[in-house]
Amino acid sequence: MTVHTVISPDKRPGMAAEGVVRSDAIATNSAAHRKLFKARVPIFPKEGSGQYRSFKWAMMAITLSIYYLTPWLRWNRGAGAPNQAVLVDLAHERFYFFFIEIWPQEVYYITGLLILSAVALFLVNALFGRLWCGYSCPQTVWTDLFIWVETKIEGDRNARMRLAGAPWTAGKVFKRVSKHGVWLTFAVATGGAWVFYYNDAPTLLHQLFTGTASAGNYFAVAGLTFTTYALGGLMREQVCTYMCPWPRIQAAMTDVEALCVTYRRDRGEPRGAHKKGDSWEGRGSCIDCNQCVAVCPMGIDIRDGAQLECINCGLCIDACDDVMGKIGQPLRLIAYDTEANILRRQQGEAPRYRFVRPRTVLYGAVLAAVSAIMLLTLTFRHTLDLDVMRDRNPDYVRLADGAVRNAYTLKLMNRTGQARTLQLAISGIKARQVRLIGDGEIVSSVPLHVDADKVRTVRILVTVALADLPASHSLIFTLAGDDEKREVETVFVPGEAR
Repeated sequence: MTVHTVISPDKRPGMAAEGVVRSDAIATNSAAHRKLFKARVPIFPKEGSGQYRSFKWAMMAITLSIYYLTPWLRWNRGAGAPNQAVLVDLAHERFYFFFIEIWPQEVYYITGLLILSAVALFLVNALFGRLWCGYSCPQTVWTDLFIWVETKIEGDRNARMRLAGAPWTAGKVFKRVSKHGVWLTFAVATGGAWVFYYNDAPTLLHQLFTGTASAGNYFAVAGLTFTTYALGGLMREQVCTYMCPWPRIQAAMTDVEALCVTYRRDRGEPRGAHKKGDSWEGRGSCIDCNQCVAVCPMGIDIRDGAQLECINCGLCIDACDDVMGKIGQPLRLIAYDTEANILRRQQGEAPRYRFVRPRTVLYGAVLAAVSAIMLLTLTFRHTLDLDVMRDRNPDYVRLADGAVRNAYTLKLMNRTGQARTLQLAISGIKARQVRLIGDGEIVSSVPLHVDADKVRTVRILVTVALADLPASHSLIFTLAGDDEKREVETVFVPGEAR
C-alpha cells in the first residue's frame, strides 16, 4: 500500500506554494469528485425527412392503428358467445383471437407464441440488426409520437434548445402546459385502448365515461397512462439505454455479417470541414457537419461504430444523404451495411451480403418447426376434453362392510358453439357401485348434457367391495361424443389391508 503524505508549505520552505503531494487516483476518486450517476443530458433531435423518416411515419400509423382499432373489430361466434374479435376474457377464462379460442388448459399455445416471437426477433436481428427497435417497438413508436407533438408546439431543434435554457415566462409556461396536456391525452388513450382488450369495448367505453366501470379498469387506465407518459415523454432514450434488456441480448444475436446502420469509414475518413471548390483528393466524404448526430433520437454519433444505444432507425442515413447531395458526393456514406463489408472494401474486395449463415439457418429452422407444431395442434385440436381430479383429503373412505370408496371430480369441456350430449363411461376396475352425485347410479355409461362452449363439473363416487380390492389398480374414464373420444387414466386407492 502506498502512503501519500500531505506536507505543509511552512514546514518545507523549498516546496511549491501548494505544498500538497497527492495521487491522481485519489484526487479522481475522492468524495468531492466522484459521481455515481451521470446526469442526463437532454436530447433535442432534429426533425428529419427522407426515405427512412417516411417509413417510420408509415410504421407508426400502421402499429397505432392496429393497437387502437383491434378491440373494435367484431367476429360472429354464435349465440351466447362474445363477438369481439380479439378478447382476453378473464371472467370466463378464455382468450379469443378471431376464429381461435384458447382455453386455460391450452396455455401451451401462448407459450408457443412467445417462443415464435422470441425466435423471430433473433432471426430479424441476425439478418438486419435492431429493426424491431427502430420501427415497431412500442417505446420507439410512442417516443416518436411525443417528439412530434413537442416539435409542433415548441418548434424545431434550435427553438426547443433555446426554450429549455430560457427563463420562465408566460409563453414558455403556455407551451410546456400545452405539450404535456397533449402527451397526457395520448397517454390516456393508450391506457384506455389496452383495457378494451379485456372487456367488451363498446360496453366498457360507455361505463368509463359514465363512471360505472370497475375500479380495476380505472386503475389499469391510470397505471398505463402514467407509464406511457413517463416512458414516452420524459424518459425517452433512457428506457432503451438503461431499462430495456434487449440491447444487451442483441450483442449475442448479431455478428459482423448483420445488416445494420453503419458509417462507411472506408469512404468517410479522414473527415473534416470542406469548402466549395476545394479538392477531395486525400480526404474522405464526411465533412463533419454532425447532422447525423443532430437527427438521432438517441443522441449518439454513428461514426463511433456499433453502439448499444443505436436502434437502427435510419434517420442518420436520411440526414447524411441530404448533405451528400448538396456537396456532390455519392449517397449512402451512412447506410445499412455490414462490418464485414467495411473490412472487405478496405482490403480491396467487393462487398457481399451473407444472409444464409449458421445462426440464421438455425433460427429459421426453429421458427419453422415451432410454427409447424402449433399449426398441426390447432388443426387437429379436440373439441371436447376431460379432466379428472381424485380427492386426496381423504384418499379413500372405508365403509362399514369393508368396501372402499374413492371420490373423483370430473370436468367435461365442450369447445364447440353447440350444446352436446356426451357419454361418460368407466372401465378398468370391478366396481360394486359407481354413483354420479345428483343423477344416481351409473350402470355402464351415462349421457351428460354440456352447454355450448362450457365446462360441466360432476362428482363421481366409485365403490369397490372388500373381496374385489386389488393391491392397486388404474381406473379409466372415457368421454365420447360424435366422432371424438377422450380417455383419462387415474388411480383407485384401495387403502390399507384389514
